[in-house]
Amino acid sequence: MKTLIVFDFDHTLVDENSDMWVIRCLPHGMLPDSVENSYRKGHWTEYMGTVMKYIGEQNVTPDQICSVMETIPFTDGMKDLLTHISEHKTSIDCLVVSDSNSLFIEWILRASGLDSAVDKVFTNPATINDQGYMEVRRHHAHNCAKCPVNMCKKEVLALYLSEQSDGGVEYKRVFYVGDGGNDLCPTACLREQDVVMPRKGYSLEKHLARLEKQPGSPLKPSVVAWSSGIEILQELKASVQS
Repeated sequence: MKTLIVFDFDHTLVDENSDMWVIRCLPHGMLPDSVENSYRKGHWTEYMGTVMKYIGEQNVTPDQICSVMETIPFTDGMKDLLTHISEHKTSIDCLVVSDSNSLFIEWILRASGLDSAVDKVFTNPATINDQGYMEVRRHHAHNCAKCPVNMCKKEVLALYLSEQSDGGVEYKRVFYVGDGGNDLCPTACLREQDVVMPRKGYSLEKHLARLEKQPGSPLKPSVVAWSSGIEILQELKASVQS
């Protein structure tokens, strides 16, 4: 039986918010108030569509955007972790489930030379339109009241696990690695033998701590906090060997 490791992207694999990093491609590295103030809570994908349209109108090309995105720093130890995963594909499957977008993630992983570690990416689809502007769409529609309108990571993970099971693939253990509040919902898919790994000092760690204190807590997996990819790598190696 294989091991599955699931990563969030922003502030997890990379040490920044990729949607904010892209603003560096603007001549002054800033958005006008009219764009910044267009954000509505829970509608981040639509906001990023407005941001990318503005960037395109400033004659910033997709190649220039790609070059900026390729400079985003990975979180400490994550390249070592991804290298290990890429060298053990017979025993480890790897997913990215992210609120970023497909082009940013593709460009960043490809530039690192570690894209072979990731089997599948679930995120908001992004394309370049006829005007040369980048467009971002919601990943899917869902009915989860706890998650942003563009993606419920629990639904994504549950569907993936179900499809894998239907294909005869069962996982000995699932690791879920994330940092934010939207990484709490998918922990409901995890079993007692699985592990949720929140980044130390980030909101997922706080949400899990509150959940663990509840009487009859619904949280089934063990919780192991991390501050670098090396700590995750150690847990992964120990799991594979056990």
